[in-house]
Amino acid sequence: MFRRAILSYLSVAFLLAPTAVVSVEAQYNVDVFPVSGIRAGLHGVAYTVFEGTKPEPVDVEMLGVLKGMAGPKSDVILARLHGEKVEFTGVVAGMSGSPVYIDGKLVGALAYRIGAFSKEPIAGITPAAYMFEINEFDNAPTSISAAATTVNPAVGAGRTATPNGVTADVTTSGYVNLLQPIETPLAFSGFSEDTLGLFADRFAFSGLVPVLGAGSVSDTRQPEALQPGSAVSAVLVRGDMNIAATCTVTYVDATRLLACGHPLLQSGKVDIAMTKATVLATLPSSMNSFKIVNATEPVGAFVQDRRSGIMGRFGQQPDMIPVVLNVGGTAHPKQFRFEVLNNPKITPTAIMATLFNALEGMNEYGEDTTYRLNGSIEVQGYPDVDVQNMYAPNDSAVPTAMAIATSIGERFTRIYENLYDTPRIAGVRLNFELLPERRSARLESARTDVTEARPGQTISIETMLRPYRGEGMVQQIPVTIPASTPKGTLRILVSDGETLDRVKRVPPAISRKLALGSTIALLNKEHSNTRVYVSLMEPNPQAMVSDNVMPTLPLSVINVMDGMRSTQEMFVVGESATSEASVPVDYVVTGAQVITLNIR
Repeated sequence: MFRRAILSYLSVAFLLAPTAVVSVEAQYNVDVFPVSGIRAGLHGVAYTVFEGTKPEPVDVEMLGVLKGMAGPKSDVILARLHGEKVEFTGVVAGMSGSPVYIDGKLVGALAYRIGAFSKEPIAGITPAAYMFEINEFDNAPTSISAAATTVNPAVGAGRTATPNGVTADVTTSGYVNLLQPIETPLAFSGFSEDTLGLFADRFAFSGLVPVLGAGSVSDTRQPEALQPGSAVSAVLVRGDMNIAATCTVTYVDATRLLACGHPLLQSGKVDIAMTKATVLATLPSSMNSFKIVNATEPVGAFVQDRRSGIMGRFGQQPDMIPVVLNVGGTAHPKQFRFEVLNNPKITPTAIMATLFNALEGMNEYGEDTTYRLNGSIEVQGYPDVDVQNMYAPNDSAVPTAMAIATSIGERFTRIYENLYDTPRIAGVRLNFELLPERRSARLESARTDVTEARPGQTISIETMLRPYRGEGMVQQIPVTIPASTPKGTLRILVSDGETLDRVKRVPPAISRKLALGSTIALLNKEHSNTRVYVSLMEPNPQAMVSDNVMPTLPLSVINVMDGMRSTQEMFVVGESATSEASVPVDYVVTGAQVITLNIR
């Protein structure tokens, strides 16, 4: 009896005891050099590729530990790199992730540099323990083999390598930022200088540094196995146009790898194509040295993008968006095929850049070219987003190709920004017909012969359109006054499609809260810009719940519906568009006129 009680007590005590802490070495079967063991004067070795695919050793001299430098409880190890190559190039963009070892134990990854124009290659190291935390965010088994953390004997036990710059970055915030992540070069191939000039800031805002003529993407087989110190690429766009970011492998085993030592986009869970890479050359620069890289054989997908680095899985296929652009109406029709990553943060920008680049790069592109567009964005599980419009040059400084890119990019942004559904964009097909003239027309006037009308009566609206450098065109548009129209003044809006959409548009604060199905329905209800619209605007309020419109509601009903705001997204405007008529014209229409009519 007594013995049974003792055993029961011990069992309960065991269950209630704190969970034992599993060391990094036990959890990952890898020798890690602790941050607490870092002392000034200790020497280690880093591995990185300067040319080709073989990592080279670089001597690393430890200078100390910067406590909390990368954030709360996120230390950075400061080190000086030694060696002929690294002292010539400095800290190199693309070097981030280069593994650092002391006595065969993994210290961490080169990840930071000190300013620009530095006279010494001083770098910051992200400790290995911080990088191994990334594995905990993944759904896969938590064990990582030790094989990949062993220094490759063929690489040797050399000494140090890398850094570059120094100057302080004085920002508009009024502070000097010395310690910065080593840039991850975002290499563009198949792109023009004009495209990079327009979109570089958008990519840089996401933490990437666009460079032109510094590499390409192919599916060329690369027999050399990835190892710590190898170059590895994250491919954002591949096909007839390519965008790839390259950094260095810190850790690799049979199922996954860790790289960079800092985030690419810091998007958390991601799905980005992962490839091997070959370094063609390392270009020295007093301002910012960088690696010229070709992304080669696909090997899997990056699945995590965290503060301390990125994680890739071998054999996993990335879910990329296939895009087909057909351009006709010319003597030499063209088709562009490529794939774009599926990521809310960067996909809209990538789509805009590729679309602008394809159109602007054609011989037929000119200041007076008009584009007739029809196509679709396929969202799995939902109706396609229809894309039908015409784009003509106007008097603004915005190129026509940029206006098209912005319009399509906005659709992607609205698809991604909903709070309820995760969109899977299954494909994009856009068909362009080029017209070698400026087909734009301004709504010059609108009038009607009557000043009074009765409910149920049909009246005619006469419009005058003035084409660019052309003769005026008169259009007659019949419209019927609804039988329910109350007595008094009726406003008649004669306008282009964009003006009418602006009148009815849901504010962005509410639009972002709509379900994906409602967002797509609203996108598909937008009006064409090649028609003249006549809308009857009654003074009664109109409510919109999701994508459903309820016109001419009495104030009493609006007051009752006001309680719906807590459970549904409701938007109320002061007047209702009760009836709508239109006529097609083969021009991009701009302008608006308002006619008033007395209803008896």
